[in-house]
Amino acid sequence: MKKILLIRFSALGDVAMLAPVVREVAIANLDCEFTVLSRPFCKPLFDGLSENIFFRGADIKKGEYKGIRGLIKLFHELDREHYDIVCDMHDVLRTKFLRKLFRLHGYKVYKINKHRELRKLITAEGSKKVLKPLPTAFDNYRNCLSVFIHNRKTEQQSSDNCIANKKEGKRLIGIAPFAAHQGKIYPLVKMEEVIGDLSDKKEITIYLFGGGGKEREIMRSWADKYNNVLLASDVCSNLKDELQLMSRLDVMLSMDSANMHLASLVGTRVVSIWGATHPFAGFLGWGQSMDDCIQINDLSCRPCSIYGNKPCLRGDMACMNISSNEIVNKLLS
Repeated sequence: MKKILLIRFSALGDVAMLAPVVREVAIANLDCEFTVLSRPFCKPLFDGLSENIFFRGADIKKGEYKGIRGLIKLFHELDREHYDIVCDMHDVLRTKFLRKLFRLHGYKVYKINKHRELRKLITAEGSKKVLKPLPTAFDNYRNCLSVFIHNRKTEQQSSDNCIANKKEGKRLIGIAPFAAHQGKIYPLVKMEEVIGDLSDKKEITIYLFGGGGKEREIMRSWADKYNNVLLASDVCSNLKDELQLMSRLDVMLSMDSANMHLASLVGTRVVSIWGATHPFAGFLGWGQSMDDCIQINDLSCRPCSIYGNKPCLRGDMACMNISSNEIVNKLLS
């Protein structure tokens, strides 16, 4: 069998976006073995996708694989696996270094095209801005692989397992109120209004996802204050459990964040809120609809950032001036 190594580190959401593409390509190419090299905690994203998908965990930011010496050590370990093809699905400094080592040792190496110049245009200021859909992250992954293997789309597959056994007449709604950057977070006062309105409906149970430290304290205060509101972390002990719980939701409310991609991975509908970023940048969840994107479309400054990590140019975060009623109505529709 042809052995293919796919390299993708980065944040959880970025790696989650790779999973459905690897699955569709692996099922279409059962004569190939696909090994995903990523951070160890991402392993549950690839469990059970296809019998010819394997996972190799490596933490390149700390421990034995940190720094140049660590990357060289990692390369030598991978070299012993005798891969036929290596794909850099990340294209950052560390993966470029690994890519060079593979090339120097005679490997066929391919890399993703992130369309960085187009990203600069979509976030440009004033008349220089070109607001049109970019190739999605899924397209970029797929195009990298399509150079050398057969590629066809397959239907999404969601988990059959569950933690939350739904009772007849009950609706399960997930809410992931946080993101890595402030420009992507809906104001917490308004988010509490959303939770309060939904909790008044006895047929709805709300699970709050994500967060750590102070963020979890905020979610805990909401769970203590409102009826039928639970923390996913109280019933899930790991990422695999969270994916199973997400697969049972009727809908997930998420920012432009990892939880949007995790819910998408298990086939759950996601209503997403977009502030500083924009779904045209290519990061809408797998299989999700633009109709479920809540955003303000008449702001000339949007998007100001691909990742939401830049300060607001106006200083008032007008892009998040979205009413809680609009969000509640979309979730109940």
